[in-house]
Amino acid sequence: MTHRHTAVQQGLLPVSIALALAPAFAGAQEATPAPAESATTLDRIEVTGSRIKRTDIETSQPVFSLTRDEIAAQGLTSVGDVIQNITSNGSTLNSTFNNGGNGETRVSLRNLGSNRTLVLVNGRRWIGGTGLGGAVDLNTIPTAAVERIEVLKDGASSIYGSDAIAGVVNVILRQNFDGAEANAYLGQYDKGDGTRQSYDFTVGSAGDRWAAMLGVGYVKEEPVWAGDREISAEPVAGTGAAFGSTTSPDGRFALCSGVFTAGACSVGQTRPDGSAGQFSYNPGQTPDDWRAWGTGPNDLYNFAPDNYLLTPQERRSLFANGSIDITDNVRFKVTTTYNERVSEQLLAAMPIVLGTGPGANTQSRQLSISPFSIYNPFGNPTLGGDGVSSVSRIQRRAVETGGRSFNQDVSTFAFDGGFEGTLDIADKSFDWEAGMFWGRNQSNNVTNGLFNTLALKDGLGASMLDASGNPVCVRTPGDLTTVISGCVPINLLGGVGSLTPEMLEYATFVAHDQFEYTQKTYYANIGGELFDIGDAGALAFSFGLEHRTESGFDSPDALINSGNTTGNARTATNGGYSVDEAYLELAIPVLKDLPGARLLDFSVATRYSDYSNFGDTLNSKFGFRWKPIDDLMVRGNWAEGFRAPSISELFAGLGDSFPTITDPCNLASFPNLDPAAQARCVAQGVPAGGYDQGNPQIRINVGGNPNLRPETSESTTLGFVYNPSFLEGFDISLDWWRIKMEDTITVTTGQTIVDGCVREGRDDFCALYTRNPGGSLNLTSGPVNFGDLTTEGYDMTVGYRLPETAWGKFSFVWDTTYLTKSEGSAATFTIGEYSENNNGWRIRSNLATRWQMGDWGATWNVRYYDDQDEDCQAFVDYGYSFLCSDPDRVVDVDGVPTAAAQNHIGATTYHDVSGYWNAPWNAKITVGINNLFDKDPPRSVQAFANSFDPQYEVPGQFYYMRYTQKF
Repeated sequence: MTHRHTAVQQGLLPVSIALALAPAFAGAQEATPAPAESATTLDRIEVTGSRIKRTDIETSQPVFSLTRDEIAAQGLTSVGDVIQNITSNGSTLNSTFNNGGNGETRVSLRNLGSNRTLVLVNGRRWIGGTGLGGAVDLNTIPTAAVERIEVLKDGASSIYGSDAIAGVVNVILRQNFDGAEANAYLGQYDKGDGTRQSYDFTVGSAGDRWAAMLGVGYVKEEPVWAGDREISAEPVAGTGAAFGSTTSPDGRFALCSGVFTAGACSVGQTRPDGSAGQFSYNPGQTPDDWRAWGTGPNDLYNFAPDNYLLTPQERRSLFANGSIDITDNVRFKVTTTYNERVSEQLLAAMPIVLGTGPGANTQSRQLSISPFSIYNPFGNPTLGGDGVSSVSRIQRRAVETGGRSFNQDVSTFAFDGGFEGTLDIADKSFDWEAGMFWGRNQSNNVTNGLFNTLALKDGLGASMLDASGNPVCVRTPGDLTTVISGCVPINLLGGVGSLTPEMLEYATFVAHDQFEYTQKTYYANIGGELFDIGDAGALAFSFGLEHRTESGFDSPDALINSGNTTGNARTATNGGYSVDEAYLELAIPVLKDLPGARLLDFSVATRYSDYSNFGDTLNSKFGFRWKPIDDLMVRGNWAEGFRAPSISELFAGLGDSFPTITDPCNLASFPNLDPAAQARCVAQGVPAGGYDQGNPQIRINVGGNPNLRPETSESTTLGFVYNPSFLEGFDISLDWWRIKMEDTITVTTGQTIVDGCVREGRDDFCALYTRNPGGSLNLTSGPVNFGDLTTEGYDMTVGYRLPETAWGKFSFVWDTTYLTKSEGSAATFTIGEYSENNNGWRIRSNLATRWQMGDWGATWNVRYYDDQDEDCQAFVDYGYSFLCSDPDRVVDVDGVPTAAAQNHIGATTYHDVSGYWNAPWNAKITVGINNLFDKDPPRSVQAFANSFDPQYEVPGQFYYMRYTQKF
């Protein structure tokens, strides 16, 4: 059988550099890479970013490549972690996200968001994640099956359709494998935690007309606790519990029957001990055991040690592929993969926040501790009153639960099967294929440590002792005939340990959520060479048709769906869409082998997409390659792109929110509106002159928006590849790129919605709310096509394979991304500045050094992250100026000197080393250390958790060993 993939494809980083460096990295692979000069004799291949097969793999668009050897040399067990290390990746989910994570690892090229990077597997669109937001979970791709990774650093909607705005990641799986191979991997941090294990076995065989392969894999990654690293052991490193939670294990309570202001009762209202303010528990169970809150050492709770720093997961995978030549010109092929991920995130115990004080959700605001509860030592005073006329604060951290555990069991199945072959017409041969891809992502999520507010209502209500002396809940105080069956009285007022196992069994619940994402694609493609254009070569084309359906649902637990929980409430999501697409791509040769034009050709492509939900869109591209001399190629590309709204953005269920909003139609604001805006208020049912808004906190239903349009983009790249003949083995590429986006899908605030409708007259915002009789608002906040964004920068890759010496073979690859612009209403970061989990690195750079001599070899990888600055004024205001590198910084704001303290996040460099030996019994033994010099991540005061951003490494050296045995 003819192998479809060449040694050139298995090269390093940009494809041009692969040609130069391939010989240096031979050894312990399925096949020895061929020398670069033999590339022109190899089969035509398909390169990421084009559907046209060709022998010259350097296209008008920059492509970055990682081989299986280079993936293994990084000492990682997740293909997602490998991809996140490339320099063009930005901030996105990984396993260091505990609070807010879900076990996924994503890629965000150009830092534009993971839903704007298209992920392919074997050139096919991969299945969306169970979050339904359009992003792909890279952990659903079996790591052991990966042969290489190609990254297209340019837009490609004209070739692949939606989502390819920032670029394309194409993960190529192993195929045409003949023999057997087993791998075993073991690694651990120098602190003795975070152990990782990986085992896989692959077997395959090939004949003249057939090939088959089967592989299995297992990966286990154990956790690191936040309390086991100095930087993450406190809410803000270096401040102890000062920024801990005010919801402590002993509790924080306030009792008023009047106005609750600034944490204290109004004049004349008192705490149970007779003084005004808030109180907390001291050991004992009488009114005298209570003290003023804020006077005890444990009133601020250090929740950090109870969290994971690095989350655990296990992955089991099965992958297989095969092909058979039915005739000399027709082949049937199939690839199937199965991957299961079991992961967990662990947060500090559930904060029970009840009553009408700040932080209580809708279902909790009416809850109180009855004066007739056997666990209420105060008698007449009611903690919570009626929840309306009186004000209370009831906060208690339920540490007895052991924390909130979020568990995912995600199974991903994918099947790609079809026919391919050649078709001879008029002395021309055309390659064709037709088939189907089907994939499904299912997740069963289990959450422990949540409370049922319905059970809390009964458990905190009236209670008494029955005839046997057992505590029981009653509907009517003192009346045993009104016992609530199964109810257990709840004690929130007794400090740590007062919540018994029986109370927890009654009041807590285990949430069961289900997610599913399904994708089905039918495809047909044909391509080849049509006719010669003079001496320049043949006009080549590729034409294809696709029909794709995508659907998904999120079915939350019944209590979460109803809102009767102390956790976040949400309602169900269910929806989908279909799309019919057709594309045409042309490769047009113009000049060849002429002075000043050793090569000049153009590439053009267009794709028509017709969606069932929003209509059609047409996206095109134009590219060129020009070689004025043999050693230099100039390339450029212009492309239109789009991103269709995701299932979540379109159909997400509703959840409640109560932001503060100033309605421009209220009595105070109405007179200041222009006449057109006033007319819009009246047309919506507001009385002339405005209405009395009353409460500034307005309820918003947050959900999807079925009226969304696609995001659109325009990408431009211009660069060169230089391979000087006088310096053999040297290669450099430099590309400038720019991406301009419009109609970006943005979730807007309630204030933006109302102002956009009333003040600006935007119909899309007006459609997001209605008014009650009298003028008050009923808002629905969801995503809208509102933003714009422009980002640009440079990519440079330099490779050099030195001439072989008596000390062996040395080679270097230096890859760098440099950002020069990020601006627009949809920009999530500012270059050189850091905000919560959004990095503004100007420079990311990797240097890979490899050495080989006989059966021995080594790698040294250096990863550089540029420095950033972050806002720090709030910490100066709190009296913690030592957290800021420049606490006295002052800036001019409209002529007024304004304090603007900053903290500098220093540049960070990681060094990873490994060495291997090819043993004579057909084995390979590799040992390595990641973070060789034990570099700690830079401290940040704006990071959401752990005082450092999750894109940096967990503190500590990581040691690993891998054993490979071939049979």
